[in-house]
Order: sequence, then C-alpha cells, then structure tokens
Amino acid sequence: MEYIKVTKDNLEFEHICCAISNNRDLQVASKKAWLSERFADGLVFLKSVERGKCFIEYIPAENAWNPIDANGYMYIDCLWVSGSFKGHGYSNDLLDACIKDSKSQGKIGLCILSSAKKKPFLADPKYLQYKGFQIGDEAENGIQLWYLPFDTDAAKPTFRECAKHPRVAEKGYLLYYTSQCPFNAKYVPVLEKTAKEHGIPFKAIHLTRKENAQNAPTPITTYAMFHNGKYLTNEQTNDTKFLKLVAQQ
Repeated sequence: MEYIKVTKDNLEFEHICCAISNNRDLQVASKKAWLSERFADGLVFLKSVERGKCFIEYIPAENAWNPIDANGYMYIDCLWVSGSFKGHGYSNDLLDACIKDSKSQGKIGLCILSSAKKKPFLADPKYLQYKGFQIGDEAENGIQLWYLPFDTDAAKPTFRECAKHPRVAEKGYLLYYTSQCPFNAKYVPVLEKTAKEHGIPFKAIHLTRKENAQNAPTPITTYAMFHNGKYLTNEQTNDTKFLKLVAQQ
C-alpha cells in the first residue's frame, strides 16, 4: 500500500477518507476547513492513496482538542482502517509511520482514547494492548487514555480534572461536538431539527476553539451526548436513532 500525507498544499485535491464525497459536500467542506487550521499546530493526516477509510490523524498532545495533560506526547485523533482495507496490516503501517515521525520530533510517546470494551469511533483496546499501549488514566464514564511510551521514564498522560467526572448542569439533552468529525456537519442539524419537532429539550455546543475543547467536561470532544447532566454516549445518531435513545431514557 502507498500512503500520502495531506497538507495545506494538496488538501483541496485529496480525498479525506472518512467522508466519501466531493468538496461541495457539507461534511467534506467542514472537515477540510478544520484540518486546514490545524496543520500549523503540527497535525498530520496520513492516508492510503486508494479511496476509502484507511488513515491516521495525529497532533502534538499540547494542541489536541481534548482535556488531557500529556506534554511531550503525540496524540492520535483517529486511526481508522475498515472495509476491504482490514486484515492487510495497514493499521500497523500507519501506526509505525506515526511512531517514526513522533520519535523524529523528540516526542516521548503516543496517546489515544479507548475504553475497556470497544466503543464506536474509538480505538480497539485489544489492538492497542497488542501494540504495547498501556492505560494511563480512566474517566468515570469508562473512557480511557491509553499511551505508548518510548522511554520507561516517560510520565503517564492523564485527563484533566474537568473531564474525569463527566457531568453538566443543564437539563434535557446536551451535545458537545467539534468539526474534527465530518459527519457532525450533517447530523447535528438533523438532531436539532428532530428535537424541535418533537418538543425535546436539546442544545448543541459547537467547540470551535482548542482552549474550549481542552477544558470541556468530557474526555471525548468530537461527540459527547449528555442527558439531565449525565453522560450518555459518544456514538453519533441520526433522527431515528436519536428518538430511540430518547425513548430509552
């Protein structure tokens, strides 16, 4: 497999894997706009030359859009290999490239979000354990911060205090999200419309600044749904799934 690094120079022309469409698509435009602003912060987006979900996205942890204390680490936003790309060692290729790049920059290790059991849109803990990652910290909602130190003396990365006990004061449904995930551009407005039509108290908070994301009351900032103050899920929903979720509360 050949891989290509997406940069500000080729971003307009490259396919970004997770949103399979053209630049006129709202999801693609949202994701590319977010990426273009992150390159200056050291973000790397490495993907297969073939069209599909086979990529890794990472950034120096000091610039990660998550409430973590992980100075000197590289934070992996997303490592996604799926469909026909699975089972060929491409995840290893991408992770190895990230490790090599991170070491060349003098980083002390990698960190990434996961959980005790595999959750949608999070790294597989079994794969992380196989690759030598360890659990550095765990929030009350079961979200874990895993890390791969390059040196045995490397300090453990941790969640900031604001994210260790995910709670919010607002009643009803509250969603924190960023534009890191392209699907939010499509589905968050769908939820807002659906909630309004059914009289469901709902508020979406779009985190548009790194500082806000780094101080959010949730370890996951790409998509974190709360209900009456309690954390519910990081799994994105369409209108049907949202109404089903509401019916279960």
